[in-house]
Amino acid sequence: MTIPWTETQSRRLNELDAAESDLDQRFDSNAEREQAYHGLEKQLVTKHRQRLQEFREIYLRPALCRLESKLVDVMVQNGFAQVTTPIIMSKGLLAKMSIDATHPLNSQIYWLDKNKCLRPMLAPHLYYVLVDLLRLWDRPVRIFEVGPCFRKESKGSRHSSEFTMLNLVEMGLPEETREQRIKELGTLVSEVAGVNDYRFETVKSEIYGDTMDIVAGTDRVEIGSSAMGPHPLDRPWKITDTWIGIGFGLERLLMVAENTRNLAKMGRSLTYLDGIRLNI
Repeated sequence: MTIPWTETQSRRLNELDAAESDLDQRFDSNAEREQAYHGLEKQLVTKHRQRLQEFREIYLRPALCRLESKLVDVMVQNGFAQVTTPIIMSKGLLAKMSIDATHPLNSQIYWLDKNKCLRPMLAPHLYYVLVDLLRLWDRPVRIFEVGPCFRKESKGSRHSSEFTMLNLVEMGLPEETREQRIKELGTLVSEVAGVNDYRFETVKSEIYGDTMDIVAGTDRVEIGSSAMGPHPLDRPWKITDTWIGIGFGLERLLMVAENTRNLAKMGRSLTYLDGIRLNI
């Protein structure tokens, strides 16, 4: 009977991005396993040290920051105006999105007091800004925001309590072009991020109802989710325009583009720098 890695060994090898084939190894004895572990860990640590030196000499900015810069540039080049809204969100704005005490998302919100929270999404603030911009600007109105959001997510390799979103909105486009426009912009962002194996799927959303998601890879990782209007959620804002919107998770885009299993290493971290483990 063969034996696998110990739980501690497996966790450490996962931290160091060991290949699936290495993680699946089995051994005839404890001694054989110990010898294999020390050899493999040493190889992986050496690789991480080399990557860290490369980061210092070449990149100097984490992949998350580099991707954000690329996406900002491409959105501006395509006529989208960048906005920056507060990280703290009011309970009243969430209520306008139909998120109340009975909504499934409510339990995932980080409340600061009874009326304020860390924003779990960008959409309510974008709605708020659009009310004025639709009054002041000619159609189409195109805006986007990139910034951190916060949710009490269940633990797992694809979830994080703090993550970075890109949310783009285009208001006042012909109704018959909405789906095609979603695919155009979804393709643009995915390919700028280095994700080439993706597809569009219709799914149910807790907030928007039927949406078109962008999923990538054989594991069907959701990297983006879109919606279109007019939509019932527009009514509290008195918005009647046709529109499309897409939200992307930057850490998920990086996870897929770099073919890694761990979302946490792609985001803001005290233990990783540019996806490189620091306890090496």
